[in-house]
Amino acid sequence: MSRYIAITDIHGELGKLENLLSKLSVNSDDIFVFMGDYIDRGPDSRGVVERIIEQSNYNECIYLIGSHEYALLHAKSDDYYQFLFDNYGGPATVRSYGGFENIFRVHGEFFKSLKFYHLTDKYLFVHAGINPDYPLEEQDEVDLVYIRGKFIHSSHHLPQKIIFGHTEFDKPYIDEGKIGIDLGCGKYKTARLCALILDDDGSEEFVYSD
Repeated sequence: MSRYIAITDIHGELGKLENLLSKLSVNSDDIFVFMGDYIDRGPDSRGVVERIIEQSNYNECIYLIGSHEYALLHAKSDDYYQFLFDNYGGPATVRSYGGFENIFRVHGEFFKSLKFYHLTDKYLFVHAGINPDYPLEEQDEVDLVYIRGKFIHSSHHLPQKIIFGHTEFDKPYIDEGKIGIDLGCGKYKTARLCALILDDDGSEEFVYSD
């Protein structure tokens, strides 16, 4: 049976992504879920996007939107998101693409195609989390990419376990209903990138970059 391999918050760190992928024993029927924040902060956002797109030549890949892609897509139409993009690592993305407009010439269709979540019988994959006060079909898209404390410190009512990123931890955050796998890659030089492998039998395995 196929496994899900979840990776999130790469933040332009192509070297750490390549290192992590080299440690995975990937089967052809494995399904990758890349959970957003591919860009900003690190030196090679363009390389990260190209690499995760390349993975689709070998495996089924699902690509979710993160808070940084959300800010990128809204930067030119909303001053608030322009501020976020400019102050949370966006200039590194611009450098890696050789200009802001070139981001959209090269990978605009990719960024515009990103999903807000992926739902299976057992798991909900989402960048930041959900607002526990609302059912999934009534979630605000901003919460899906930006929510933190209200989601993390509350129980939710979905039958699925929620796999999320966005909020960094020193080690994977695990409670009964959720697993967080953002370890601060791109924000801290020594932070590792984490992959969560979810087997059909319910087992969970964490793999880390150096």
